[in-house]
Amino acid sequence: MTYRVRNIGIAVATNYKRHVQRGEDQVTVLVAKHDIPVGTAGSDVAGELSATEVPRRSVVPGAISSPDEIKNKVASQQTFAGEQVTTSRFSSISETGIQGQLKGTMRAYQIKGDANELLAGTLKTGDHVDLVAALTKAQNAIISRVILRDVKVLQAPASPAPGSKLTGGVDANFSTILRLTDSQAQKFELILAATTDSPNGVTWHLALRPVVHGADSSDHLDDTFTVLTDGLRRGQWKPFFGGQR
Repeated sequence: MTYRVRNIGIAVATNYKRHVQRGEDQVTVLVAKHDIPVGTAGSDVAGELSATEVPRRSVVPGAISSPDEIKNKVASQQTFAGEQVTTSRFSSISETGIQGQLKGTMRAYQIKGDANELLAGTLKTGDHVDLVAALTKAQNAIISRVILRDVKVLQAPASPAPGSKLTGGVDANFSTILRLTDSQAQKFELILAATTDSPNGVTWHLALRPVVHGADSSDHLDDTFTVLTDGLRRGQWKPFFGGQR
């Protein structure tokens, strides 16, 4: 064996060894904690992923290492629990459209309202909101509560024209599309119907939720009494309300 041939053999062996060693390097990828069905928004699965280290040679093409890589996408193929999450199984929202973000009992529900009701100019597609409503019951008593919670905005309302005032009113109509369950849509429809039948008796607004670490107070009804006496001792409010409660 000549000196030149021997050196070539050593170089080939060295490169192969490096290739094998590189394949054994540990790489961090994200895997699904649970099944990710078709239609799931990437922004909704961040908490359903766990980081794990695998040999480089075992990394699936397109495997992600950060939830940000799919946050603006929608699952177009199912990913099963334990599988590496890859970009190839997600498509952009523009490719799948609104329907691509619906699954099971989810529905796209379009509503019309004024700029104040819909947070026009503030609300963005992908935000999450609550529906808060107040209505008048018998004897003109007003009650209010949070009707729906953590509803995703599929399409935000247009922004008001520059220089316009957010004064509301029937001549300031905007629309938005929300992702509701069929049961939630039924509740929202009742609120809207009550508003139409008795415009002075029902009011509603969307309330923007935090992006992270959102929390909910316990569900409850409020009326004039609970609002005015909240935080007061009985002796403080009794002179004004007597034995009403």
